Amino acid sequence: MKLSILQEKLKKGLNITEKISLKSLTLPILNNTLISTEKNFLNLSTTDLEIGIKWWALAKIEKEGKITIPSHLLSSFINLLPNKKINLSLKGNDLDIECENYKTKIKGFSADEFPIIPKINQEEFVKIKSFDFCKSLSQLVDVAIPSTTRPEISGIYFNIKKNLITTAATDSFRLGEKKIALKEENLINKDYYLIIPQKTIKEIINVFGEKDGVLTIYLSPNQVMIESLMEETEHPEIQIISRLIEGEYPNYQEIIPKKFTTQLTLNKEDFVNQIKSASLFSGKVNEIKMKVDADKKEVSVLSQSIDLGEYQSSLPGKIKGEDLTVSFNHKFLLDGLLNIKSSEIVFDLNGDSGPGVLRPLGDDSYLYVVMPIKSS
Repeated sequence: MKLSILQEKLKKGLNITEKISLKSLTLPILNNTLISTEKNFLNLSTTDLEIGIKWWALAKIEKEGKITIPSHLLSSFINLLPNKKINLSLKGNDLDIECENYKTKIKGFSADEFPIIPKINQEEFVKIKSFDFCKSLSQLVDVAIPSTTRPEISGIYFNIKKNLITTAATDSFRLGEKKIALKEENLINKDYYLIIPQKTIKEIINVFGEKDGVLTIYLSPNQVMIESLMEETEHPEIQIISRLIEGEYPNYQEIIPKKFTTQLTLNKEDFVNQIKSASLFSGKVNEIKMKVDADKKEVSVLSQSIDLGEYQSSLPGKIKGEDLTVSFNHKFLLDGLLNIKSSEIVFDLNGDSGPGVLRPLGDDSYLYVVMPIKSS
């Protein structure tokens, strides 16, 4: 293998792929990046056996070849080089790197030892704008929770139809749902129901979150692949391939209330500030209390701690329905509110023990269900 590429370009690729390289004692090859060439392209690949990332860039290829190199060492060294042309050449299992007056040799391992990253059948796919997709996922990703007893809630649920993706996440105490309209070219012959691991979703947001353009989501029974293309060519630039979580996702629609006893419409910023203030006095159980006065069109926010003191404030709002006193975990409440982008929110309540539902005012694409703290 012999090739040349700009430092800035190689640095970008390594920063994308290196993150999932594991410090594995049982399988040290997972600590490595597979470097290979394909015609005029340099390819970097990494995997932790659950997620695989592939990255391509145009490069001047004089001789094809492939090798695996320790990811952290390679990335750390390349990041220190000036933004000039880098020459890479392979001699046995040693990778020689030259850039201006920098010259080094890194010992590698045979590419044959590197795990095979599964190939996905590319017949069934949907396309979606990268920024919109990642922004929507960021509203849900932190709701899921790792669970060995209920692995299905460790991921994000996807219901993919030809013109709509419905995503959901839960940890049994709260639930987020986001609907994303599909406007791009799509080719699926049936509806897909899948659970993508939370770790994969975080990687998708990290890698594609700031990118413009369109992503293609390729679907199969056991794997999913998200792909972006290079601007200057139709060749892939980045592919994230992930296993899916097996099992059946909870029928979460059953816990979303269809009716409410009390409905609040509040200024989001004021509500958030009052909850944050009350949280300072909420004690170890994170409890804050809301008192709704329908006649006064007012919501009081209260908290108290034996050790710290107490807090009480109120804010005006549009109120429909009954007076109510209800308690919530302030962390769960804030997680939902901070993912709402509108200046006003609607909060549907169902007594002091029924689930509450937060929504942006005038936007039905996102909702957040939170369970109250039951009064003792």
